[in-house]
Amino acid sequence: MTVSQPGQRVAVLADAQNLYHTARSLYSRNIDYEALLEEAVDGRELTRAIAYVIRADSPEEESFFEALVDIGFETRIKDIKTFQDGSKKADWDVGMSLDAVSLANHVDTVVLCTGDGDFARVCRYLRHEGCRVEAMGFEESSSEDLKAAVDGFIDMSDDSDRFLL
Repeated sequence: MTVSQPGQRVAVLADAQNLYHTARSLYSRNIDYEALLEEAVDGRELTRAIAYVIRADSPEEESFFEALVDIGFETRIKDIKTFQDGSKKADWDVGMSLDAVSLANHVDTVVLCTGDGDFARVCRYLRHEGCRVEAMGFEESSSEDLKAAVDGFIDMSDDSDRFLL
């Protein structure tokens, strides 16, 4: 449950990879980022909205990145890394965490759109520093550590038709 007050300044940080893979595996659908941003802001004052995305050279991704910008997100784009053994890696955990810490002094609330438990520690830090922290994710795949570390958790599965295309 969120405690939103109209004057609160909000930063919304969306872990696009985490949301994409969860929505695809649970529902075979894509995220509605416009609905996500609207719910995260919840009538408050949006200071920054950043979507963290991975470039994997798929044909539709550039139009997806442009759509995020049209909705109101800044995009942080990282290329996927392929190692000699063929394995691939790309995640934004450190970049997202650094942005959350950097923004904390300029906002009242940070909303992390992810279910990734790796963010629990940064959530506890932000709360200790006096920042309200909320998370949005799908209950079925969201870390218990993350949910315990935030002031409010919005389960996107509760209204999947709103949050999915």
